[in-house]
Amino acid sequence: MSDFVLKQKNGVWYGVFPRLEALNIVHAFTCRMHGQSEIVPGGLNMALHVGDKTDKVLANRQKVAEALNFNLNKATTCAQVHGNHIVSVTEKNMGSGATDFSDTIGNTDGLITNMKQVPLMLFYADCVPVILVDVKGDSIAIVHAGWRGSITNIAAKAVDIMISKYKASAENIVAAIGPSIGACCYEVDETVWNAAPKYHDCFIPTTKGHWHFNLWQVNRKQLEENGVLPDNIVCAEVCTFDNKDLFFSYRAENGKTGRLAAIVYKK
Repeated sequence: MSDFVLKQKNGVWYGVFPRLEALNIVHAFTCRMHGQSEIVPGGLNMALHVGDKTDKVLANRQKVAEALNFNLNKATTCAQVHGNHIVSVTEKNMGSGATDFSDTIGNTDGLITNMKQVPLMLFYADCVPVILVDVKGDSIAIVHAGWRGSITNIAAKAVDIMISKYKASAENIVAAIGPSIGACCYEVDETVWNAAPKYHDCFIPTTKGHWHFNLWQVNRKQLEENGVLPDNIVCAEVCTFDNKDLFFSYRAENGKTGRLAAIVYKK
């Protein structure tokens, strides 16, 4: 079984992990094609905060919701700030940001819930999306792990919350690391190197004062340190920069692009 595959339904292309599908977990990492957008003509931009026309973004979201069979009004989003704050989604904040950016959950880079039929949806264009599923319980989580979130343990923090608040066990958690910029293309300078002394084994030297940084390895390492079994961590190993015909890439497109969505919910 391949760790990650592309699918198409009703004109929507997206990636999935067969491992999660086998667990009856609805999820998707959207592709960039066949949508409506003012900033990326024909692009399936899923974000309301990047200067696109609201009606076109909402049409894209509705198209994806229909393909994945969920109620868009229940989809819950957050205003990501490259931090490591995680919010629990309940009846009270369910649907935040689904159709109006003004009521999204602020200053947050991770969402977690034990509610069924409530999609968690984050946006990215190179940063690492990580989905976490308790296969024995009800909780699911999704985090946005840029380099700052990654080195401040956002994925591991989500595991801690699943254990402490939702009674999960680390050995029953499956983690899926979605398409994102790979070490092949993610060059960083001393700012990142100096901020991440614990992860110097995840850097590959290039020119003086520059390294390629493997965020997939960082997140895998943290998850394993927090008790997630190595065999329960799957990684797409698909670089968004190298595959900008399929995915938006902030770096490859000099910051002028749309955003992909990572989505997960339990039926």
